[in-house]
Amino acid sequence: MAPSLTKENSSIAEIKPPLISLQGPEFVANGHLVLSDVPPNVVATPSAATAYGCFVGFDADEAKSRHVVSIGKLKGIRFMSIFRFKVWWTTHWVGDNGRDLENETQMVILEKSDSGRPYVLLLPIVEGPFRSSLQPGEDDSVDLCVESGSTKVAGGNFRSSLYIHAGDDPYRLVKEAMGVVRAHLGTFKLLEEKTPPGIVDKFGWCTWDAFYLKVHPQGVWEGVKGLVDGGCPPGLVLIDDGWQSISHDDDDPTTDQEGMNRTAAGEQMPCRLIKFKENYKFRDYVSPKGSDPTGQGKRKGKGMGAFVRDLKDEFRTVDYVYVWHALCGYWGGLRPKYPGLPESNVIAPKLSPGLELTMEDLAVDKIVNNGVGLVPPEKADELYEGLHSHLESVGIDGVKVDVIHLLEMVCEEYGGRVELAKAYYKALTASVKKHFKGNGVIASMEHCNDFMLLGTEAISLGRVGDDFWCTDPSGDPNGTFWLQGCHMVHCAYNSLWMGNFIHPDWDMFQSTHPCAVFHAASRAISGGPIYVSDSVGKHNFELLKTLVLPDGSILRCQCYALPTRDCLFQDPLHDGTTMLKIWNLNKFTGVLGAFNCQGGGWCRESRRNKCASQYSHAVTAMASPKDIEWRNGNTNSPISIEGVQLFAMYMFKAKKLVLSKPSQKTGISLDPFDFELMTVSPVTVLAGTSVQFAPIGLVNMLNSGGAIESLTFDGEENSVRVAVKGTGEMRAFSSEKPRSCRINGEDVAFAYDECMVIIQVPWPNSSNPSLIDYLF
Repeated sequence: MAPSLTKENSSIAEIKPPLISLQGPEFVANGHLVLSDVPPNVVATPSAATAYGCFVGFDADEAKSRHVVSIGKLKGIRFMSIFRFKVWWTTHWVGDNGRDLENETQMVILEKSDSGRPYVLLLPIVEGPFRSSLQPGEDDSVDLCVESGSTKVAGGNFRSSLYIHAGDDPYRLVKEAMGVVRAHLGTFKLLEEKTPPGIVDKFGWCTWDAFYLKVHPQGVWEGVKGLVDGGCPPGLVLIDDGWQSISHDDDDPTTDQEGMNRTAAGEQMPCRLIKFKENYKFRDYVSPKGSDPTGQGKRKGKGMGAFVRDLKDEFRTVDYVYVWHALCGYWGGLRPKYPGLPESNVIAPKLSPGLELTMEDLAVDKIVNNGVGLVPPEKADELYEGLHSHLESVGIDGVKVDVIHLLEMVCEEYGGRVELAKAYYKALTASVKKHFKGNGVIASMEHCNDFMLLGTEAISLGRVGDDFWCTDPSGDPNGTFWLQGCHMVHCAYNSLWMGNFIHPDWDMFQSTHPCAVFHAASRAISGGPIYVSDSVGKHNFELLKTLVLPDGSILRCQCYALPTRDCLFQDPLHDGTTMLKIWNLNKFTGVLGAFNCQGGGWCRESRRNKCASQYSHAVTAMASPKDIEWRNGNTNSPISIEGVQLFAMYMFKAKKLVLSKPSQKTGISLDPFDFELMTVSPVTVLAGTSVQFAPIGLVNMLNSGGAIESLTFDGEENSVRVAVKGTGEMRAFSSEKPRSCRINGEDVAFAYDECMVIIQVPWPNSSNPSLIDYLF
């Protein structure tokens, strides 16, 4: 249901219902001009659910499959936006006028003013068989592009192709608007209505960068064993592309290598699926335990099922094995008229005018040149049932579904992009519910509102950034560095939009990469899963142990990370001054991450990401407890900061404690691609004493405060009890030295240095937390 949007949950002092409205040729928010020169064919309809929003449409002179109309002019108002820079991926963009917008914009937020103009969200959505986006128009017009994707599907009258929402808090603004759209469309579920899969709490290893298409059972086994032996056992193993039976159209599938001879970069993309079962590499696996380890004749000793069983039996931390597949079966879909597969036809993809302006992409080129073996929408259920029923039967726990935003290119004969998407997502959702507990999916290459609005009824976890690129595929040697800043910005800002539908996944990284620590710090506080794609035997275990506990679990934040308010409307990639700051919440602490990402990103002129080394230098920013949105976290037990007058801020890299008043600011200076993490803990006065106390957490872990499972103050006993998950150096701020400290009831040695109590916490040989008592 849509959230309750009453005057009581807004702090706008004087509401003038409706808060956003079309008054003559102007869109006005709380009495302030937002868009001028609105054409007379534009129609605004107040939302029935709230006084803070309205739906926008228009009347056209003729019915067409694609309309581009102005909804007014934007002049001199700062905005942040999310747009598709690739077919598959979106990122952040800022400006001040309509001409500054990018094509294929999925969301725009206009900044509020000191004079009373609220934040205003422009959210293109779907209406009937049409889908919308925003783009720049003439003379600073904001143009609404409404398209069906099929010349056979035309329309001329629209009433809800765009939703506009106003409010005084940018985080609540987006969340409230999504609730209204959820109730209006009824085609998706909000993240808060779903449960992400268990992999979000496990350390994972993905085979992609380790093997690419050459992945094989022995290599997977050795990869897992190396991580276990190094003290970082994975709970998730993701077998990426390379396990399926595929072929080129000109290959003889009865004699070739099932596509596994196509291992050069991009060479697999024209291939098509020829079997639901695994290829010969996994099919020919023979268990050393034989075919009947139970003596009951029920277990086969060969194939993918035997391999998955042996892997889990040998490495007990591995709770989940996922495999990769594309939305249409494989990059090139299915090979038509192949025995055992549903009907399919090779369709020639066609890019829309908006997609033509996105960044050149090898995957797109290969797919467009070779076509897609598309299963008709009425038989999409046969595709997923065939694939997923087999995977479930061999012990696979979930799937990474990739190449998702392909359907809009092949929808001409299938009722347009919306109707084709509905059919495929309905079939995928039903299959996931049947075979993978309803949530065993990582969505990828899915950054478009079609998927968010139509494909997220059950899917609750998805990638929020472009791939982790070890190096620049375009050949720029500096890309090893500046692309990492791009990745971080993609993930942080995209989460403001996508986090309402799916739990953000910041993708894998390599622990031996030159920017590995930079990546690890962001993953540690992202709130999403943490997994690496290290080559077998090539690991930085010192770094990994700041992320992973001995049982394969991680210290995950309670929410998903978002940019701080002072970053929302700035450019942390190429303005030379802005430091990316992101915030998140643990159970009893906040966490603030600062990252210098300056040095490269989207270039409007060349229509691609490129280096901007002139901006890559040290930057300085201010950090404060107020940077953390204590009341905006998506958690059932928000941290109460009512009456808190002091915060303990611990800096991970500097290993320094700073005591800060709520609005007090601390300066941070960072070199390019450097970071700092600050655990921010509210200080409590122990009742009946003058003792001020604030737990910090395990300072050997990047997300130090994530180790704190419970916190109890006992004024009668003059004590504080902290339950700590993990092992290492536990620190807490205390204005006075305790008279003693205990772990699980036993007295332990401790140090007291610079107002911090320091205790070494051993691993308890189980996943249960250690109980630490501070007695005063």
